[in-house]
Amino acid sequence: MNNSSHRFYSKKVADKDKMKKSIKSYTLHNYHAIPQIFSLPKEMLQEIEVVGKVLPFKTNNYVTNELIDWERADSDPIFTLNFPRKEMLEKKHYTMIEKLIDEQASKKVIDREIQKIRLSLNPNPSGQEQNVPYLGEIKLKGVQHKYPETVLFFPSQGQTCHAYCTFCFRWPQFSGMNELRFAMKEIDWLLKYLRLHKEVTDILFTGGDPMIMNASCLKSYIDPLLEPAYNHIHSIRIGTKSLSYWPYRYLSDDDSDDIFHLFDSIIRSGKNLSIQAHFNHPRELSTEAVKLAISRIRSTGAQIRTQSPLLRHINDDPELWAQMWRRQVDFGCIPYYMFIARDTGSKRYFELPLEKCWQIFRRAYRQVSGLCRTVRGPSMSDIAGKIQVLGVQEIKGEKIFVLRFIQARNPAWVHVPFFAEYDSKATWFNQLKPAFGEEKFFFEDQLNKMTDNQSLLFE
Repeated sequence: MNNSSHRFYSKKVADKDKMKKSIKSYTLHNYHAIPQIFSLPKEMLQEIEVVGKVLPFKTNNYVTNELIDWERADSDPIFTLNFPRKEMLEKKHYTMIEKLIDEQASKKVIDREIQKIRLSLNPNPSGQEQNVPYLGEIKLKGVQHKYPETVLFFPSQGQTCHAYCTFCFRWPQFSGMNELRFAMKEIDWLLKYLRLHKEVTDILFTGGDPMIMNASCLKSYIDPLLEPAYNHIHSIRIGTKSLSYWPYRYLSDDDSDDIFHLFDSIIRSGKNLSIQAHFNHPRELSTEAVKLAISRIRSTGAQIRTQSPLLRHINDDPELWAQMWRRQVDFGCIPYYMFIARDTGSKRYFELPLEKCWQIFRRAYRQVSGLCRTVRGPSMSDIAGKIQVLGVQEIKGEKIFVLRFIQARNPAWVHVPFFAEYDSKATWFNQLKPAFGEEKFFFEDQLNKMTDNQSLLFE
């Protein structure tokens, strides 16, 4: 550890007792223990009971005590990010589960109906299962390899979170749908795969949330990647919501100092460490705990890149995004992505038309300085790649969407502008048609060939 880091750590030792917190998690089984919960109307409690049986529900005492405005819970964005609401299910699905509960149906009957509903919510969006590669005949269920230079790794011990987002596109990870769960405990398979794929430069630890793991467990996955055999790996990324939902992970958890020793060792090895932080609302950046946690992480030399989907009821306001990006830059973070909510789970409640997504993005973007304009979006993670909505234009009397790939299964597709017919109701790429009378988008033949030949994956 370098001297400046030592000075930073010692400076903050006096604050540790003051910031000491222990996490208390709340799920469907014990949420009645939340002190503020009985300020809610009975109808809202019933919604939690019904929807929480279908979609995963978990929050904690930091969220409930420091982020939620309980006096305005009905419209509070952080409450909505954590607590199930009736509209997150189709009316017919909500009514069915509510009726079964009222009739005191058996667990077997309720579970069977819940499973049917879950399967109708597109639990495998954008063909994620098709990103899982093989090592010989062994399917690496905890790995995804969609783009040549980047591999995603799902450590099995990191397949939960400090709290669950109600919009989560990986909700099957937490819902007992084991056939759709991405997770792997054996680091050796990942290492063998990486030795065969020298084109890979970036490893993204994801989940769930890798920062739910203790420091020694995370270290056991990362340390081997610092050896000379993996010099082709330039960046280690950690996707996490912990800064928003449990910043005390970096302040007063029993092994928080060990986390910083690990981060420091990654930096000293010559690799880039990037914390891919999820902030959905400026309030998540407002507490003393998150400010201090960000400072501690940055003191190691690690980067923090920020990202969020654009969500109705939460952050569908350009002023709010501009405020969030400015605050992130103030804290030394790098605005990275504005995503469009994926077509899965509770998307119907959160989704916005593509044109509105673009309008919110550009109205926020034009308010901020160049330091905030590192952000890219609005972007959809489609089976073919990350597709950015560049705008809406009228060409020769035809109103169109202008699109491009930020990332693609075939790198040759990246940054090639292409066009789709304007559709005021479209909320996802699969609802769009090619413009100017074209039958297919320029990449479709090759994508279909990849799918037919099962060559979407890297063997």
